[in-house]
Amino acid sequence: MSSRWEAAAEAQIRAAQERGEFDNLPGMGRPIPGRGVPYDESWWIRSYLEREKLPSELLLPTPLLLRRRIERIPDEVRDLPTEASVRAYVADLNTQVVAWLRNPVGPRVVVRPVNADEVVSRWRAARDAGDAQKRPAPQLPLPAD
Repeated sequence: MSSRWEAAAEAQIRAAQERGEFDNLPGMGRPIPGRGVPYDESWWIRSYLEREKLPSELLLPTPLLLRRRIERIPDEVRDLPTEASVRAYVADLNTQVVAWLRNPVGPRVVVRPVNADEVVSRWRAARDAGDAQKRPAPQLPLPAD
């Protein structure tokens, strides 16, 4: 009995194909995403990050994320306007480091608080060097012919 139903269904499908009813359907010809790529258990989070244009850093464990932020301090504080804002940035980062040190979760990575005075002195040096480059060169009088 089921073979008669299957045969009838297959006959209707074949007839519809011959009439062209399956031609130009929406989505026809588009590749299936991930086809031919080895299976990745975290495919969904990667596609989410890509779709929402989020940085992949969000996947890092806390200690690695803190280390990365510490490495980027010179770039992060370069455009801050005042010494107080630089110190506030370092204080916020140190608060996060201390919170992680009190309750370390994730891989054992050495993360230490940042010395605000060192960051401020480097910030001042970079700022002074930038100011020196921005100043116009003194105009020298041209020799008289």
